[in-house]
Amino acid sequence: MNVPENVIITTLKGKEVLSNPFLNKGTAFTKEEREDLGLDGLLPPRVLTLDEQANRTYEQYQMRTTNLFKNGLLNDLYNRNVVLFYRLLKDHLAEMLPIIYTPTVGEAIQTYSHTYHRSGGLYLSIDDPEGIEKAFTNLGQPNGIDLIVVTDSESILGIGDQGVGGINIAIGKLAVYTAAAGIDPSRVLPIVLDVGTNNQALVADPLYIGNKFARVRGERYDQFIDLFVQAARKFFPEVLIHWEDLGNVNARKILDKYGDKILTFNDDIQGTGAVTLAAVMSGMKITGANLKDQRIVVFGPGAGGLGIADQISDAMVLEGLSREEAYDRFWAIDYRGLLTDETPGVFNFQKPYVRKAEEVKDWDMNEDGIISLMKVVQKVKPTILIGTSGQAGAFTEEIVKEMANHVERPIILPLSNPTALTEAVPENLMKWTEGKALIATGSPFANVEYQGVSYEIGQSNNAFIFPGLGLGAIVAKAEVISKGMFAAAAYAVARMCDISTTGASLLPSIEKLHEVSKYVAIEVVNAAIHEGIARADIQDVETAIEEAMWMPEYKEIKSVGIWTNIHSYA
Repeated sequence: MNVPENVIITTLKGKEVLSNPFLNKGTAFTKEEREDLGLDGLLPPRVLTLDEQANRTYEQYQMRTTNLFKNGLLNDLYNRNVVLFYRLLKDHLAEMLPIIYTPTVGEAIQTYSHTYHRSGGLYLSIDDPEGIEKAFTNLGQPNGIDLIVVTDSESILGIGDQGVGGINIAIGKLAVYTAAAGIDPSRVLPIVLDVGTNNQALVADPLYIGNKFARVRGERYDQFIDLFVQAARKFFPEVLIHWEDLGNVNARKILDKYGDKILTFNDDIQGTGAVTLAAVMSGMKITGANLKDQRIVVFGPGAGGLGIADQISDAMVLEGLSREEAYDRFWAIDYRGLLTDETPGVFNFQKPYVRKAEEVKDWDMNEDGIISLMKVVQKVKPTILIGTSGQAGAFTEEIVKEMANHVERPIILPLSNPTALTEAVPENLMKWTEGKALIATGSPFANVEYQGVSYEIGQSNNAFIFPGLGLGAIVAKAEVISKGMFAAAAYAVARMCDISTTGASLLPSIEKLHEVSKYVAIEVVNAAIHEGIARADIQDVETAIEEAMWMPEYKEIKSVGIWTNIHSYA
């Protein structure tokens, strides 16, 4: 007998059903389900609808007095009732996204060992490389996994090395994947690669539950990564692997090794780059300028900052520049000042963006031989200023005014997060540029009121990119995620942004995240098909995307005992 799509069959009974968050409906189990599944007497007698449950849970949410407590309530709800969790999130996505994701997830990560009460994925230790395959076996996922988000926790948000607690960033990302793009939550997996920690506060904490030895690097780390990738693809051959919050060097090394060979991407490098490209393209629509003519300063040229530069330079090449001409549109500045071909210790991924020392030999330097951000702004007269430095207040009034003196509509993107680390706050940027700046930020900010105009500050949030990108890649069964797929995602986000009114945001509203993610997925699938890297045979892309999107709705649940000739759900 065939099982209808809206029916779940399970071998579980009684409290086992209530303990499974993918089956549990709580008070929404019907009287027939309660009798069939052995739930009589285990629940209050009244049957509630999903709507009523969502309203009640939202009341409980509003009673929580801090964002961290709200984060804890939502995590507990997810571990109890997955459908109700995503229904609540869907109803209040703009309000709750900063709670389950940045910035509040950073607080949750920092307190992970003290608030731990339930495992949340796979914990793979570099001290037990042989245990990787055993962990995947113990996972017991007979229906498969479409998506893995994995971190080694070296560079979590703006708070650095967080050891085993970094698994919360993977859990938060996966929640956004489902809430925004409808990726089936039963087919995703968060993983932390515990390779030690250099965070001495964690090492000294008697309750820290991760490895307390120094972070492992070099060949042993590389071999561990290889073993993980091999095991993940052995168990789930078509899985999409999303890398999150790795350190600069390892992030680039892994991406260079696997990026064009398997279905994988690094969100901090490529996702951040794509959403920032979307904001820049919106700015181009406002100014009427061409991307290839821009002069761009990147303050904080780490993996994320130069991931942005990579995406923008790729787009410049599409506009007709050579690769070298595109690189020549950038100036990169870190703690060593402007990077040149004589700067010591430059990483390989930074080398395309260094300037020739001969070019700047006459520029003023400080007593340490550093060419400062201010001096670069004076000399270059940038049209776009990007901050990924984690240095709060680095875009000073003097620097911003200097930039605005030479550019009619300066695009200023202080992208560091959490909020306390932003290079400048939008209110100041508007005041210092007399309302001319085009702004997007890494953290959420309220609208800025300036001279009678309300300016909406767009958040350059990777959530506009990675959910739709992931859904599109999965539906297309893409061989890899190509530059064309990233460009398609960025342009799709830009097209979803209405910049027709004064003060309009450079990026869509978070309220439109579900709609944006669906459109991004469609464009990503189209790009994969166009490039010949889609293995799925898709006749109608929009229909394929819609059919793949999981919705937070209760299905009827029946005991396996009333069916014959079927495989059980659990």
